[in-house]
Amino acid sequence: MKAVIATGGKQYLVEEGSIIYVEKLNGEVGDKVTFDEVLMLDKKVGTPNIKGAKVLGEIVKHGKGEKIKIFKYKPNTTSTRKKQGHRQPYTKVEIKSIG
Repeated sequence: MKAVIATGGKQYLVEEGSIIYVEKLNGEVGDKVTFDEVLMLDKKVGTPNIKGAKVLGEIVKHGKGEKIKIFKYKPNTTSTRKKQGHRQPYTKVEIKSIG
């Protein structure tokens, strides 16, 4: 059984046993997570969500993504060169059941 869920402003296609990386969620490793925003279940499409459908998962780990470099530059001025980096936090979730 496959489902499309929405969390963190993004949509994910999941099935039982799959592992997904989502925006950071509150909770500790081993906690259960319920995704209530189910947009599609098999081939049934909801408007906007399917009523009564839930996807259950378990938090496997928290972490940070790879560093991206940001460099801002404006020509002919020496004071507007700026270099910074960013690492996006994520949560690794294993999908346990879809119903």
